[in-house]
Amino acid sequence: MKILVLNCGSSSIKYQLIDMQTENLIAEGIVEKIGEDIALFTYKSTRFTKKKREMVIDNHEQGLQLILEALIDPVTGVLSGLDEIDAVGHRLVHAGEHYSDAVVVTDDVIRVLQECVSLAPLHNPANLIGIEAVKVNMPNCPQCGVFDTAFHQTMPAMAYLYPLPLKFYTSHKIRRYGFHGTSHKYVSLKAADYLKRPVEELKMITCHLGNGASITAIKNGKSVDTSMGFTPLEGLMMGTRCGDIDPAIPIHLQQQLGFTVDEVNTILNKKSGMLGLSHISNDMREIEDEILIKNNPKAIMAMDVYCYRIKKYIGSYFAALNGLDVLVFTGGIGENMSMLREQVCREMEAIGIKLNLEENSKRIDGIQVLSAEDSKVIVLKIPTNEELMIALETESLLRQEK
Repeated sequence: MKILVLNCGSSSIKYQLIDMQTENLIAEGIVEKIGEDIALFTYKSTRFTKKKREMVIDNHEQGLQLILEALIDPVTGVLSGLDEIDAVGHRLVHAGEHYSDAVVVTDDVIRVLQECVSLAPLHNPANLIGIEAVKVNMPNCPQCGVFDTAFHQTMPAMAYLYPLPLKFYTSHKIRRYGFHGTSHKYVSLKAADYLKRPVEELKMITCHLGNGASITAIKNGKSVDTSMGFTPLEGLMMGTRCGDIDPAIPIHLQQQLGFTVDEVNTILNKKSGMLGLSHISNDMREIEDEILIKNNPKAIMAMDVYCYRIKKYIGSYFAALNGLDVLVFTGGIGENMSMLREQVCREMEAIGIKLNLEENSKRIDGIQVLSAEDSKVIVLKIPTNEELMIALETESLLRQEK
């Protein structure tokens, strides 16, 4: 079975074609800047190293058409025809409280995506466009969707309810939803498989650290709490997002400093976090260079805040889980930044976390044990693979349908 995985953003389409028999990647790439003056199309396959082209791409339908043409190109393609694609798996963002598992895309799923546009105004419309584009280009190909929010639907009410007047939840569904669910689920299953222990018997904390970042407490294979909330703005400090702050600050910025709602929204989502505190960059590689090479005090301060907030969440989830078996680092930052992992795990022996500093400093592909031999908690680095998780769930769903 070959599955095409699509991640449609507001102006982009990331794609991967995966052979499910081997779980190997056959081709991948991205269509960027859709609808802008000049768009970019990138394609890489097992038969072709990489090609990047600049062109005009007016909409997602054209973007998907380019992807499909590249896959069946007689010189650089990897398929003899589109009928070799058995299914399309979509990364979908927000389904509110409707779905806790992968779904076959039906009219009801499309209706739910439309209903939840207000909860994810940048993502759900793009997801809908991607589904429609597949319908136009591959009308007979089954489509499945895996929602970012689905894995977190197992959270109990005490974790997802906000202490606001209850009517805001009952009438308007304002609650914690959580995101990055596909990644958290994937690495938790990988951790259990690697340790040869049933996921149902483990207490885990998974740290997905990228430009967007979140932490999830997982008990018996189920999400019981997560740091992102009603939107991806809540929780950890991120590349450009502020994370947890006093909710009165946005009010103060408007009432006392004269900012508009849109300006405050831009500040909190695009000008805060690592970029805002450091005045350098939201790219952790640049921050790391500023610390190690220049000893830049602003970079050091921003990193201290970033790591401290991760540490606080780990501590609180340790309490919520009443113990911890496994701590996982994943995402671009979590997988590649040894300095951050060391700083987060420093002085955590009281809750059983002790790092092997020599092992942590190594760059090794794949899963890596980072904890010391006498650490009560196993610390792992696990590369995430959300696309493979989507493909696996799509495959499982289609086999059930048959």
